[in-house]
Amino acid sequence: MNSSPPTRRPIAARNSKWAAATARWLAGTGIRPNHISLLSVAFGAVSGAALALTPWFPGTPRALLLVAAAAGIQLRLLCNLFDGMVAVEGGFRTPAGEIYNELPDRFADLAIFVGAGYAAGSMVVLGWGAAVAAITTAYVRALGASAGAGQQFVGPMAKQHRMALMTGVCLAQAALVFLPGSPDLFRPALSIVVIGCVITMIRRCSRIARALEAK
Repeated sequence: MNSSPPTRRPIAARNSKWAAATARWLAGTGIRPNHISLLSVAFGAVSGAALALTPWFPGTPRALLLVAAAAGIQLRLLCNLFDGMVAVEGGFRTPAGEIYNELPDRFADLAIFVGAGYAAGSMVVLGWGAAVAAITTAYVRALGASAGAGQQFVGPMAKQHRMALMTGVCLAQAALVFLPGSPDLFRPALSIVVIGCVITMIRRCSRIARALEAK
């Protein structure tokens, strides 16, 4: 018998001692889950802005912008981790919490991928394409939940996979800044995101349809 899909995104760090301690500390400071969710948009915007500025700066400033973009992506993911932990484990769920949990993520995705499109030079359209693909992938997951098929977090290009790829590309591109004729890694990375999201959407739709037909 197939097990039911998880109601929360499986995150290994959620069970770690450092994450639990940090969530307790955040709850004790008075910061609430909705505040943390909104903060993820700020980090996503910082990352996107840093990426968009990279074509204008050579050498060390460009490398620093790329590192800042990678840091912004990871801080956005930490916000995604701790808003849920403070809400569930901390007991601070709110009736509007689901809106704060979902909507800020879509703006963060938009900022990061559009910024990456500008970082890729003339391929801004590819950045917008990756943003649309990421947002649509999340929409399919939410659609499955609203239809009664549960949350489908399957990849290969779920949020954590997209952000891991973009973080790695930012750091790798930063390391290549000082090499003459260094390749642009953002174009292939954004292409991988688009293709991976299409495959993810197909897999999620298939699972949602099977779950609904089984009822």
